[in-house]
Amino acid sequence: MLRMMCKSKIHSATVTEANLNYTGSITIDKKLLEAVDMLPYERVQIVNLNNGSRVETYVMEGRPSSGTICMNGAAARWAHRGDKVIIISYALMDQKAAEAHRPKVVFVDDKNRIKRMRIKK
Repeated sequence: MLRMMCKSKIHSATVTEANLNYTGSITIDKKLLEAVDMLPYERVQIVNLNNGSRVETYVMEGRPSSGTICMNGAAARWAHRGDKVIIISYALMDQKAAEAHRPKVVFVDDKNRIKRMRIKK
């Protein structure tokens, strides 16, 4: 049996842009992606803290240290500039790996700069 586990998340990021004319995805600052071990084209779930809704898409790499959190394509209608979001990636793991796994969590400030990082226990 495999379990779907939270691999990593960026907590309380601020949406900096919404680009309806892009083909899809979420653009995320490269430094944030590296901090939480997310890759371009990786599937993510995004939770909008302003309205409680969730959307799934894939990651595009943004300019390092830019603070970019840009909703693209159809997702641009789902969140507005200034909305707070949680970006979550998941991984399939067997029972033993799942029991030992601790997700990487990054907390960011209002400009999407890393305030602190922790591995959940």
